[in-house]
Amino acid sequence: MSEIKNPSGFTRRDALRLGLAGLLPAGLMDVLRLRSEAGTTTQKRPTSCILIWMDGGPSHYETFDPKPDAPSEIRGKFDTIATKTPGVHFSKPMKRLASISDKFAVIRSIRHDQGNHGAGNHYMMTGAPPRIPVGCGAFVSFHPSLGSVTAHERGVQGGLPAYFSLPSMTRSGGPNFLGARFAPFVVSDDVNSRNFRVRDVSLPPGLTDPRFASRRDLRKHVDHFKRFADEVTADPAVSLDTYYQQGYDLMSSQPAQAAFRVESEPDKVRDRYGRTSFGQRCLMARRLVEAGVPFVTLNEGGWDHHVGLFDAFDKRMGAFEASIATLIEDLEERGMLDTTMVIALGEFGRTPKINKDAGRDHWSNAMSVLFAGCKTPGGLVVGATDSRGYSAKDRILSPENFAATVYTKLGIDPAKILFTPSGRPTYVVSDPTPIKELMG
Repeated sequence: MSEIKNPSGFTRRDALRLGLAGLLPAGLMDVLRLRSEAGTTTQKRPTSCILIWMDGGPSHYETFDPKPDAPSEIRGKFDTIATKTPGVHFSKPMKRLASISDKFAVIRSIRHDQGNHGAGNHYMMTGAPPRIPVGCGAFVSFHPSLGSVTAHERGVQGGLPAYFSLPSMTRSGGPNFLGARFAPFVVSDDVNSRNFRVRDVSLPPGLTDPRFASRRDLRKHVDHFKRFADEVTADPAVSLDTYYQQGYDLMSSQPAQAAFRVESEPDKVRDRYGRTSFGQRCLMARRLVEAGVPFVTLNEGGWDHHVGLFDAFDKRMGAFEASIATLIEDLEERGMLDTTMVIALGEFGRTPKINKDAGRDHWSNAMSVLFAGCKTPGGLVVGATDSRGYSAKDRILSPENFAATVYTKLGIDPAKILFTPSGRPTYVVSDPTPIKELMG
């Protein structure tokens, strides 16, 4: 296999063989890295990604891959429904998405071998398997997340951070060695609240712009230690500085402040998205990408249905999938769908056999992923599971293929080599092969 080189001509093998990480001074490693980045000729496209993370692992049976001919203990409670795409059926709870299936693709054949939440989350959120076994409840970061790599490669736009996560960060959604400045800006406040405001990015009552500027300047004088950007991961104080600066930029940026004003949307638009916390987060995500943010994660938990799966879907899925459908439609109507991905997935699927508690357990041999936008062909199903949904069997794909697809559509080379602060080279994705059917 030929070894992929970075633009400066150095391969990972070269770096390791020559011992660059340990022998060269940090400044020279920085020069090499900057030269590599400056030599990149790939034009960055103004594309964005809204990643809807269904934490816990949504059932593929009850969403996009029903098995109506399987025995009842596998088939489950819900009937199937026809979609707008001839010959394609979804599970009955997916009514709104079924009606617009011509606007997105479904991948049915991603599989991996990480059957617990911590490891599965890491694999799908980074495109890299965890290096050591991790537990179900673990928050692990062995590799930068999709959002953090995007922030690193795409940078700040109009005073807004390049990576947002609402209402919290996913288990493995952090920057790892890239440093705190590429962590997501978390909007934890409920966008559906009548008094919604993004904390820490608005001036407190009574604090005028001149007083704010004076306090900021005073802090600069107190904080007299010189720190370098590449020390972010090693120095907690620098991380704190990063967040302060981010807050200053957000407070002083009119486009940023405007993006947060979801209350300025017409009532009919807000009603269309759904007056739920998730529905209004979808609307906020649209406003953020409209303002130039390249990556937004909506971290939506509650999909670990070991117990009472069918009742839970009855109560939640109707409004939830309708908000996703509205997001896709709204982006298309605004001429933004060609430059904005909308992706919905979790860490894995669920077991074929329904358990004694009317639930399904963890199952990484099969899962379904919704993928729309950025020239993704609509009405498309990629791959298939067997007749009972046990395993992906046709066009088997990996988390690496998924991550490579996202990066490619964002104008980021998935074969690029990143460097840790010590100079250790690391591939963005070890297998940089995107899913060709989704490339349009």
